[in-house]
Amino acid sequence: MITNTNTQMKTNQYPFAQELITDTQGNIRKVIIDFQDYLRLLEAIEDEGLILAIKEVQQETPLNINEALAELERE
Repeated sequence: MITNTNTQMKTNQYPFAQELITDTQGNIRKVIIDFQDYLRLLEAIEDEGLILAIKEVQQETPLNINEALAELERE
C-alpha cells in the first residue's frame, strides 16, 4: 500500500483522518487517526450497540446501492 498525495489533500473531508492510505488505484484502504479520537469513536459505537450489529454481519458480502434497494423492495 502507498500513501497517495491526492487523497492526503482530502483528509479534511474525513472527520478525524490524519492520513489516508490508498492502493495503487487510489482507493482508500486505511485511515490513520489519533488514538484518542479512535477511543472516542469506539466508545460512541459501543454506546449505540452498533458493535454487536457489526460483528453479526461482518462475514456477509456487502451490497451496492442497487442490490440493497432491490433487497428492500423484496421485503
